[in-house]
Amino acid sequence: MFRQTKTVFEKLRYLNLIGQQPSWRLRSTSAKEKVVEYQPGEKIHGFTVREVVAVPDLFLTAVKLTHDKTGAQYLHAARDDSNNLFSVQFRTTPMDSTGVPHILEHTVLCGSERYPCRDPFFKMLNRSLSTFMNAFTASDYTMYPFSTQNEKDFQNLLSVYLDAVFFPCLREQDFRQEGWRLENENPTDPNTPLVFKGVVFNEMKGFFSDNGRIYAQNLQNKLYPDHTYSVVSGGEPLAIPDLTWQQLRQFHATHYHPSNARFFTYGDLPLEQHLKQIEEEALSKFECINPNTEVPSQPHWSSPREDHVTCSPDTLAPDPARQNTLSVSYLLGERGFEEERIEALLHKLEIEIKHQTTNFGLALASYIASSWNHGGDPVELLQINSSTAQFRQALKENPRFLQDKVKHYFKENTHRLTLSMSPDEAYMDKQSKAEKEKLQKKIQALSDCDRKEIYDKGLELLNAQSKTQDASCLPALKVSDIKPTIPITPVQIGTTGGVPVQYCEQPTNGLVYFRAMCSLNTLPEDLKLYVPLFCSVITKMGCGALDYRQQAQQMDLRTGGMSVTPQVITDSTQLDMYEQGVLLSSSCLERNLPHMFQLWSDIFNSPHFDEEERLRVLVMMSAQELSNGIAFSGHMYAMTRAGRHLTPAGDLQETFGGMEQVKFMKRIAEMSDLSGVIRTLPRIKKHLLNPENMRCAVNSTPQKMSETAAQLESFTKDIAENRKERKPVKTNIIENPSGPSRKLISELNFHPCQMKTFFQMPFPINFVSESIRAVPFSHEDYASLYILARMMMAKYLHGEIREKGGAYGGGARMGGGLFSFFSYRDPNSVQTLSAFRKGVDWAKSGQFTQQDIDEAKLAVFSNVDAPVAPSDKGMGQFIHGITDEMKQSLRERLFAVTHKSLVEVTERYLCAGQSTCGAAILGPENETIKKDPSWIVK
Repeated sequence: MFRQTKTVFEKLRYLNLIGQQPSWRLRSTSAKEKVVEYQPGEKIHGFTVREVVAVPDLFLTAVKLTHDKTGAQYLHAARDDSNNLFSVQFRTTPMDSTGVPHILEHTVLCGSERYPCRDPFFKMLNRSLSTFMNAFTASDYTMYPFSTQNEKDFQNLLSVYLDAVFFPCLREQDFRQEGWRLENENPTDPNTPLVFKGVVFNEMKGFFSDNGRIYAQNLQNKLYPDHTYSVVSGGEPLAIPDLTWQQLRQFHATHYHPSNARFFTYGDLPLEQHLKQIEEEALSKFECINPNTEVPSQPHWSSPREDHVTCSPDTLAPDPARQNTLSVSYLLGERGFEEERIEALLHKLEIEIKHQTTNFGLALASYIASSWNHGGDPVELLQINSSTAQFRQALKENPRFLQDKVKHYFKENTHRLTLSMSPDEAYMDKQSKAEKEKLQKKIQALSDCDRKEIYDKGLELLNAQSKTQDASCLPALKVSDIKPTIPITPVQIGTTGGVPVQYCEQPTNGLVYFRAMCSLNTLPEDLKLYVPLFCSVITKMGCGALDYRQQAQQMDLRTGGMSVTPQVITDSTQLDMYEQGVLLSSSCLERNLPHMFQLWSDIFNSPHFDEEERLRVLVMMSAQELSNGIAFSGHMYAMTRAGRHLTPAGDLQETFGGMEQVKFMKRIAEMSDLSGVIRTLPRIKKHLLNPENMRCAVNSTPQKMSETAAQLESFTKDIAENRKERKPVKTNIIENPSGPSRKLISELNFHPCQMKTFFQMPFPINFVSESIRAVPFSHEDYASLYILARMMMAKYLHGEIREKGGAYGGGARMGGGLFSFFSYRDPNSVQTLSAFRKGVDWAKSGQFTQQDIDEAKLAVFSNVDAPVAPSDKGMGQFIHGITDEMKQSLRERLFAVTHKSLVEVTERYLCAGQSTCGAAILGPENETIKKDPSWIVK
């Protein structure tokens, strides 16, 4: 996976993942207590302890070590958290845009000395209970992290990761599959034209379909033009075909060495075991070298520069230079930096430190990676309260501290780039033409002998991809390693001020989490399209006595954020029943409870809708975010569209979050007069922000629950003037017994219909989906379909869509009553739909083993048993109406899935003619689809 270098602001975002006091499992001797006993200078399994530092802010103890023989750096964060993480990162500093570090990241995961089977990385996804497995290529480092809650699993994954990065096979065939290759369009027919193929080649074509990324990449390249930051580490699509297999192997030899490595482990497992395994399986086999991967400082410009880039005309990134000029002028003006604004930002930091998440280790690894990569002290980065205290002291000593920084780094900084970007109608044509010219140049240099070799190698690769792989060399957990039962989350149901409430006592580390679901059942149909817009602006236009700036400041000063999002929830028992509503979410420190509920009261009682210019800014931002998101999440849009006509909920999901909503917001953004929209918003508010149609949930510590309940009661009284019994638009309302006051829409006369839709988009890759009407959560066949989706993805679709087809990703999923196939950044379109159908034939034929089924079960349970943060406990019941008893019942059905049941559900639901299905493709101009009358072309 390619990752653009994080900005300072993005790096700070990781802090919202690093403030949790975990509570899910404590060992008899805590992880922190054990490592405190280590002394600087102590030798452990080839490592020397350098520093042991308690970090009470983050409830951890940090141990810094170095490897005696190679100089490898090591940081261990001991914390009473069972979701243990390992990460190894290398400083990778390419000097061209061939994407060598990125293609290497893919290729090392394709087999190693101890695990020579093809693709051990993807195979381990189905042989472990990992909570995270991936790899990232940034501008100047490559990172390989995984996490798991199972000790045996940790050792298995560590063994596979160590062997992959230090002793990879780096076969030419894997380089050609993952990086790039010249190959006949149809590998079995030498008369078909030669084309470029390769997973990374297609991934990066998709990556640069996003204009924001084009801008960011150019900004970095042009601001640091003299070394590694002047190139595209992920690979510029037209430069990727210049990389050779030999160059890839050489890059590995010089960069993937322990002397250039930084190891990080986190959690409650013992450090000694990690060190012993890393030393024995990897580091003992190396000597110290000088990797020579340092990045020299960029020479400072004596005067500012200007530059310009072009992009696709579909979306237009804002002009950051103009924004920066505005902000510099404002910051240096008479107002300066307001004290309350500074306090709001420091409060935000306090909340982010206290907020508990489930992937703390991964967040920590990402947070320290960039600084540690260039010799920074990772432990110093963790001392957040110390940094805050230093900042406060600097402000105290010099009230103009921040103004001086702005002056030094912004206003008087001559190393400044003004980069503008504008749309070019011919952008896509130019890109396509450049690729064709590159291809022709490669082809013209070929002899007949070369062409024959290309054809032969294409057949060899196809044969290798088609063979059933022997993965017996890989370690694996067993289904018997999975716990048979789930822990119960106790919740209490009550009412306050006539509003149903779910109370869940949790160790929330001094925070209170509030949610409210407001029903849409009384909202007129013609207002439904406006609901997402209403949700995005209701907390951003001002309320009560506050204008929108003051509201934003109070939210930062008193809460951890306030949001409203549309919800469409398929019923767990009936496919043609669903709940529609908007979810209000917020959190705050316990001391700020009254302030948080006062802000909600003001939003309910007196929201501001009348400032047209503010609304226009929010509409433009929302429309642009939606449009930009397609290149990143196109498979989600394709799946949403494919499911539109299969269930009543699917139709509303397309309205709220599909291509229909994207087009609607584009239309609103292009309106010269928004007065009609301004008149519509209060109409929606009367229906949505109505306590008559509301239910609430709070998660807090047991000590604060009674105070929280009292504040909630006060809030419900404050908003009582909005209480008004309104008649539902539809009469088919059913009360659901599984949750407090869940009123469902029942459309039992709904008739699903088949529809295939193609959206022509301004990017060179496709997102393809087919969805099939299946069964709801509680149905006896749901478990078999859930396992089947995972098994088809791992054992058939991955090979067909990614390995053979060259797409970045593809697979199947079961949820929301639908069985959905998808592909991501795919060079193919209708061929992928054909692969989906062949996958069904494969499953129907029963050509899979008990081992395949067991691996699918492991993968499914790693998802089912993913850790849940205290803030989210009980939310499955509150939002979806799924109780712990229902989850346990599904668990038992998952264990009971058999070969027979998998074949049966394939025949019952997935085979042609059995169920109604829909298809959708987002992609470039497509002549095949245009000529096919069964497709609707948008």
